[in-house]
Amino acid sequence: MKATLTHNNAPFEVDLSHPIDISIPLTNSDSNPIAWYLDKPVIEPVKMGDWTGKVSAGASTNFNNIFFNPHGHGTHTECLGHITKDFYSINQALKQFFFVAEVVSVQPEVQGEDFVITKVQIEKALDGKKPEAIIIRTLPNDADKKSKNYSNTNPPYLEEAATLFIRECGIRHLLIDLPSVDRENDEGRLVSHKAFWNVTDVNHLNTDARHDATITEMIYVPDAVADGAYLLNLQIASFENDASPSKPVLYKIS
Repeated sequence: MKATLTHNNAPFEVDLSHPIDISIPLTNSDSNPIAWYLDKPVIEPVKMGDWTGKVSAGASTNFNNIFFNPHGHGTHTECLGHITKDFYSINQALKQFFFVAEVVSVQPEVQGEDFVITKVQIEKALDGKKPEAIIIRTLPNDADKKSKNYSNTNPPYLEEAATLFIRECGIRHLLIDLPSVDRENDEGRLVSHKAFWNVTDVNHLNTDARHDATITEMIYVPDAVADGAYLLNLQIASFENDASPSKPVLYKIS
């Protein structure tokens, strides 16, 4: 099924019958990706006395509890409430779900003990484009991103200048295949989170803080997906929380 849409007064066509899911499923197995020093998610049937909510155990339905952390257990989308004293919900921040996005591939540069995505790299990758969303695929694009335990590994991250450049381009949705846009251990500075949301004081938000901007982390963009423009469908579960598990889906623009 094809659809014709308009962006910046220019029509474009997408084939909705070929979705590209760039989320990572949440499982209770050892293959689930993990960050921030957590154990794997727990998915298990409810138990009430002698009753177990599992058809194979004699129940009429499967009736599971799920215990997980959206930030540490897979693909998730977060709003500025992730770093503010006051509560802000991703369910209130994200009210539109389709965006023109640019997929870019970047190999982080070595800086001391770190691997860093720089402003120069992002500027070169975008080449003057100013999409509504940017999807950053880091290289090498190892498949173990879908099952990696990132805790205590000092993963690559975005330098503050790169994130400022993304914000200054007017990009409102940042997606990346890493557990964070910031350094794993940065003593709580969170400079890239703050730069993207334009938050200067987490205790008293400035009036131009970006309430409708989102960051999505721990995606996986397969090698078969070429760099370029896509229609992004960014869906979340309706949690009133700073973050929610999410399912970003791409559609190739003809």
